[in-house]
Order: sequence, then structure tokens, then C-alpha cells
Amino acid sequence: MSDMEINDNTPQTVKKIAAQLRRVGWAGFWLQLVLAVVSTVIFIFSAPFASTGASNPCTGGSLFFALGGLLVLYISTFWSFRYVTTSRKLKNPDLRPKRADIIKLVQWGLMSSIIGMGLSVLGAESIAGTLLGKSLSSAVSFGMFSPDALSKIIQPLDIFIVLANTHTITAHFIGIVSGLWLLTKLNK
Repeated sequence: MSDMEINDNTPQTVKKIAAQLRRVGWAGFWLQLVLAVVSTVIFIFSAPFASTGASNPCTGGSLFFALGGLLVLYISTFWSFRYVTTSRKLKNPDLRPKRADIIKLVQWGLMSSIIGMGLSVLGAESIAGTLLGKSLSSAVSFGMFSPDALSKIIQPLDIFIVLANTHTITAHFIGIVSGLWLLTKLNK
């Protein structure tokens, strides 16, 4: 028997739960993976070239929280894939996990997404504060073309860093919505 087939004697509710886990798992996995990879690429190429000094949105807590949220995103993406593997186990009566174990799996996935979103939001707050400081200190002056004055202007690479962190927040939101939707279906 194929891994994707379900026995005829498998209860209808188990079939429905397996299908939901598989669909939501794959959707969450691919959406989070794409957003995680895009965020990683943006961080890799933007952070080293962003403005220098204390006015760099990739210094201190900004970078720590943003990269922490990105790291947790990869964990959350793996967790979405675990939903798919769990759906496969549901199809085999010998490997079938208990309902409580599936609920615990989804709760752990939710917790990872919530922690990751919290880290990413703290990173966004810090990045936005840094960019606000740059915008307030970028009054037009006669020394506008000095290197020091250029570091006080918001540059396109600074906005790329905001975009990378926003992708991370969006991916965690997808993980939270997926987990909550699965919990709703599991509790019916």
C-alpha cells in the first residue's frame, strides 16, 4: 500500500484530520520557507552595505531581534513540515498518534511562531526607531555631501532591512493562523 493511501477501515474523522494536517502543513511550509529565504537573502545583501555607525538599522538590538525572529522562523517552517509527516502517520493504524499528541504538536508550532513574531516585532520597533532618528537628524545643511551627513540619510538599503523583517513577521503570522485553524479543526 502506498504511503498516501488510507485504509478503508480508517475512521472518517481521522481521514479528515490527516487531510487538514497535510494541506495546512504544506501550505504553511512553502509560504514560510519562501518568506524565510527571501528575508535571509535581503539581510545577507543589505546589512553589510547599510549606513554605518549608530544610525545603521542593523546594529545592536535591531539585528539581534530581527535575526532571532528569522532563526525561529526556520524552526517554525520545520514545524509546519512536521504536520505533513504527522498526517502520514495518521494513515497507518500502527503509527497513528493520539489526538492529544497532535494537539500538543500544533501548540508547540503556535508557540514557536508567537515567540518568533515577538522577536521580529521587537526588531521592527528598534529598526523603525533607528530610521526615525535618521529622518529627524537629516535636516538639510550645507555639508550635505560629507560622508557624515550621508550616513544620516535614510537609504534604500535601510528600507530593505525593514522589508526583510516585515517578511519574517508575515511568515510568523501565517504560522499562527495555520496553527489556530488546525486547533479549531482538531477540537471539533
